[in-house]
Amino acid sequence: MVRIMTTTMTIKIDKGLKLNAQRTAKQIGIPLSTIINAYLREMAATGHVEFTAAEPMTPQMEKIIAQAEKEIKNGETSGPFETAEELFKHLDGL
Repeated sequence: MVRIMTTTMTIKIDKGLKLNAQRTAKQIGIPLSTIINAYLREMAATGHVEFTAAEPMTPQMEKIIAQAEKEIKNGETSGPFETAEELFKHLDGL
């Protein structure tokens, strides 16, 4: 049987940040402590720190996506192109 020793870490963070992080963790179904542990393991193993965040959906982005989906449905798109030359020829004709 493998016994994992645990310890407690106390950190100070903004209360709003903590609440938002807890809410996000709950939405994806993973406890916040599990996410923090996984992040720390990755950092310790690789020596890298990486920050990413999903781009929030905006009303403008929703309109752009709806327009693109409409164009795809109506066959109003270009391509696919077999070669880069074919693509450039198409672009030159616009």
